[in-house]
Amino acid sequence: MKMTKMTALLLAAAMALTACGSTAAVSSEAAASAAAPEVTASPEEAAVEPAAETAVTYPLTVTDQLGREVTIETEPKTLASGYYISTSLLIALGVQDELVGVEAKTDKRTIYGLSAPELQSLPSIGTAKEFDLEGCAALTPDLVIVPAKLKDSIPQMEELGLTVLAVKPEDQDKLYGAIDLLAQATNTVARGEELKSAIEDNLLSLHEAIGDAEAPTVYMAGNSSVLQTAGPAMYQNYMIENAGGLNAAASVEDTYWAEVSYEQVLDWDPDYIILASDADYDVDSVLNDAALADCTAVKEGHVYQLPHAIEAVDSPVPGSFLGSVYLGSVLHPEQVSEQFYHDCADAFYTTYYGFTPASYE
Repeated sequence: MKMTKMTALLLAAAMALTACGSTAAVSSEAAASAAAPEVTASPEEAAVEPAAETAVTYPLTVTDQLGREVTIETEPKTLASGYYISTSLLIALGVQDELVGVEAKTDKRTIYGLSAPELQSLPSIGTAKEFDLEGCAALTPDLVIVPAKLKDSIPQMEELGLTVLAVKPEDQDKLYGAIDLLAQATNTVARGEELKSAIEDNLLSLHEAIGDAEAPTVYMAGNSSVLQTAGPAMYQNYMIENAGGLNAAASVEDTYWAEVSYEQVLDWDPDYIILASDADYDVDSVLNDAALADCTAVKEGHVYQLPHAIEAVDSPVPGSFLGSVYLGSVLHPEQVSEQFYHDCADAFYTTYYGFTPASYE
């Protein structure tokens, strides 16, 4: 399938978002094409009915991603997020103004500075390794969202009177589950449905564009070393599959980054080596690594780093599908153009984060 069909699908998704009161940025050619369909309701009129149909009533009982049943007594007006993934998701849901506390090191998150700079001056409630329980409680948030790895601290939080939800978006379905969970909890179900549809529509466009093109093998290298890789249990595996590739490390059983040897990499002999968004080494260091000189990916110059100018798209944030789109343009350049990746990023970040990217890498 060629670019025309894929662009048409993207435009359909963008126009659907616009009909719900959102704004999607597309290329001038796309904008001209988008003018043709008839619009039967203004954005304001179209936005009212879905919101009314999906309004949440409280008390609300939800099941979080640890399987805990949690009752939220009243609609939360103040939120605390101890996890960058939930913070990013809350921005996409449009409730960033309700945040009163966020995870540590928000100044390192470029996407916050671009979409919600006020978050970078909010009180820190720590990290998953060093959560500030008392500091969080002092903010008296109506709802706290934490990563599932903080499960042992949740009873203490509840003893302090906090209502806590845990999220664990470790694959595509669980990312959708996290969107549903937080959209319900914050009474933004219509927005959550729009967000999921935008992700699904873009991935569908990508899949249809790639079609039955031959799937190359991809070695996904970690943040700290090229000798770390993501096996099938990692979120990165879903990115590779979405992009029409095969994970070279499919036999790895580790549930986190696996340590491997040069010999193992050469034995797998991947067609492509892809560096993590936050890798502390670069493409040139891999291309010039004498120990990898006989690897097909190195010999053919097929070594790339995932985009990182805005956020790490190889983590399960709402924009992670863009990592798959980018990877699709690398693995299948005849089917997926670089411009399509740019158009996807423009539409998504403009609609859900309120800015148009100045850089895509």
